[in-house]
Amino acid sequence: MYMSYTNNPQMPQVRMKAVLLVRKGWSVRKAARYTGFSHGAIINWLKKAPSDGRLTIPTLSSRPRHHPRELRPEIVSAIVEQRKKRNRCSEVVYQELLNQGIKTSLSSVKRTLKRQNLLRDRSPWKRWHFAEPRPMPNKPGDLVQIDTIHFMLNDKKRIYVYTLLDVASRWAFAFAVSRINTHNSLAFVQKAQKKAGFKFCTIQSDHGSEFSSWFTGQVNVLGIRHRHIRVRKAIDNSHIERFNRTLQDECLNKVKKDIKLYQKAIAEYLPYYNNERLHLGIFFKTPLQVVTSY
Repeated sequence: MYMSYTNNPQMPQVRMKAVLLVRKGWSVRKAARYTGFSHGAIINWLKKAPSDGRLTIPTLSSRPRHHPRELRPEIVSAIVEQRKKRNRCSEVVYQELLNQGIKTSLSSVKRTLKRQNLLRDRSPWKRWHFAEPRPMPNKPGDLVQIDTIHFMLNDKKRIYVYTLLDVASRWAFAFAVSRINTHNSLAFVQKAQKKAGFKFCTIQSDHGSEFSSWFTGQVNVLGIRHRHIRVRKAIDNSHIERFNRTLQDECLNKVKKDIKLYQKAIAEYLPYYNNERLHLGIFFKTPLQVVTSY
């Protein structure tokens, strides 16, 4: 939809050209006839023309300075102040203002916070992945969940632990690395597939950068589907999240934060977890018993 003012990108130069003709000695009417614009337009351009050497007269915005139904300054101040107190979301700020007797709309609260740069906008570089239908884990490999655990060593250094769990059998695999990326994620899946006694059909992950589109394409080449959980729905990966806690409580918290010690501890713990540890979720069986039953 076009507005009443021009969208021609050449108009700033055309305006200044008409002004320069008048400054050279042409009459306003002669310049108007030459450029094809009205006499009044040339006069207005003469008033707006810069005298610092610039060769353009920019097109001004047609946005009105005021609106008859705009929020009063005191309401805008109340919205901003309420947001800064506890940094709560727009819905809570709106309800708190109502409790204080300040009546406004939720959309006005959101719009005001956005204009004041008080909302956390989604990164333009973040790509959302839409969740495909979740398969039923009827047998081992139907649905395998993958995740990462972060351990801080200092302000600049971390240890990452890749974790993987098959929902049907609760068979798990983990490995510690010094950094995470899509290449390490793919290598971890390949390593886990070699260890598992069944074929991975679908891998499910969150929206972390280590599980981005490149990772999806590469696991598809291996014949494995990759689906992302719903946005801000960590419960979709509840099985792997519970395994992460078990791995930390029963294994990683007992050793010093060191990548080699973590790798050694995980290698010693996984055989117990998969072959000996009884799981309530699979009726007090071990993952190995479930895998071999198929």
